[in-house]
Amino acid sequence: MSRKKNSLVKNASVLMVAAIISRIIGLLYRRPMGQILGPVGMGYYGYASNLYSILLMISAYSIPMAVSKIASERLAKHQFKGAHRIFKGALLYAVIVGGVVAFIAFFGGSFLLPANQQNAVPALRVLAPTIFFSAVLGVFRGYFQAHHNMTPTSISQIAEQIVNALVSILAAFLLVRGITDATRSAIRGAAGGTTGTAAGVIAGLLFMLFVYNVNRGTILRRMKKDPSRSRESYGQILGIIVMMATPIILTTFINNASNYLDSYIYSSLQGVHGAASDAIAAAYGEFSNYYVPVINIPLAMASASAAALMPEVSAAMAVRDRKTARAHIAQTVRLTMFICIPATVGLTVLAFPVMGVLFPSSTDLSAKMLMTGSIYVIFTALATITGSVLQAIGRQRRAMINAAVALGINLLVLVVLLNAAPGLDIYAVMIANIVFSVAYCLINALTLRKYLGRSRQKLSIYALTVAASAIMGAAAAGVYYGLFRLTYRPFICLVIAVLAGIFVYLVVYVVITRTTKEELAAYPMGRKLVKFFTLIRVYR
Repeated sequence: MSRKKNSLVKNASVLMVAAIISRIIGLLYRRPMGQILGPVGMGYYGYASNLYSILLMISAYSIPMAVSKIASERLAKHQFKGAHRIFKGALLYAVIVGGVVAFIAFFGGSFLLPANQQNAVPALRVLAPTIFFSAVLGVFRGYFQAHHNMTPTSISQIAEQIVNALVSILAAFLLVRGITDATRSAIRGAAGGTTGTAAGVIAGLLFMLFVYNVNRGTILRRMKKDPSRSRESYGQILGIIVMMATPIILTTFINNASNYLDSYIYSSLQGVHGAASDAIAAAYGEFSNYYVPVINIPLAMASASAAALMPEVSAAMAVRDRKTARAHIAQTVRLTMFICIPATVGLTVLAFPVMGVLFPSSTDLSAKMLMTGSIYVIFTALATITGSVLQAIGRQRRAMINAAVALGINLLVLVVLLNAAPGLDIYAVMIANIVFSVAYCLINALTLRKYLGRSRQKLSIYALTVAASAIMGAAAAGVYYGLFRLTYRPFICLVIAVLAGIFVYLVVYVVITRTTKEELAAYPMGRKLVKFFTLIRVYR
């Protein structure tokens, strides 16, 4: 059991590292893109990308999780032929659904985009084929995740982001070069920026095809040794995938709808209270363009944990091993909190320097939101994992209902806050987001207790994690502001403060939680940390 738990932690760690690298790359290339495209071009790019994200959610988002869950159930029973047949059936599903949605995006973009944003159509048409390739890519990622092999997915994600960043910047630069007309330059630049997204997905798909070909011999040998004779028809497989994917799609839609509805309600009610439209737009811009991307960096690791957890829990439940499923869940939550709790504390105490270094054009508003709203990270991470567990145990519909209930609470709180205290302004949206994550997390936890029983995880481990994080926060803040008084170089001071904070956190965490060498070795860069801590006598 210990070895299986460590395997889960390692898989989650691999995906976490890839997720954090991908998010950082995505964050960093925003600045040169903004300089090349300008505000209007970024607007066209944003409209096309937002619509692309919605269409991608419908066609491809749920595929990796669906394939991972269904195939892992077959693999747990050593039904290798059945698992590979699921893979081929999922490819058929991806080709059909991805192709149809890509066709709609390419030829129906002018109807899907607002009437006053038709200049974003060329950028959307560049993105349209990407929807098809993303759906196919999702099948390969889900299939290897079902085999508990997260490395191909991780490498393909990093490769995708690197190619995306490089091609986006280069294509946008080349397409606007020499053009003096501002509108034409913005249109071409936005189309160039979306070219990078397409190139990144194709790069990721090519890598996954290479990995599949390398492993094809092993897959075929395992299939030959499979004595099972039952064969599901492709019609049955498509039905299973649709039944599995649809609740995930709807749950994701509800989560994304909260962002849209929050922005719509905020803008409408603040307008009723007499706020200027420019002030409303500026405040929401600080929230969506600065606060949210920074918050999403640690949350990417929660999504990675959920992706690694899905096949493990599905496989355990397929053989009715609830004890193992509960152990996997507890281990994943502990790993996620090991990262998300100190991330929350770090973003809180270093909010102003983080925003100042990453986004020099941001105001104090975004830093204040980060300082007061970073608690969102912890509850959203827990909501993500618990939602994934519900899907893994076959309770997709329940996860969807829970998300809908949390959304209703979110919207009610936002309306009440904006009417009762309009002076809260954009902070009302931030608070409503936090309420959504807390509600979703608690409802999911109560639902899981019903299906899996009470968790035996010791709460003291999380209290100790909070304590270690608090000490880390004090150390990081002291280092940053102490150095800043001497050097007045925010970037250098921030880097040193973050490194010092990480060191203090790891040492204190290992000491007060009594984490063993074996447990730490399974964490990201764990073996190197064990050697280092042995060298400095933390371990004896």
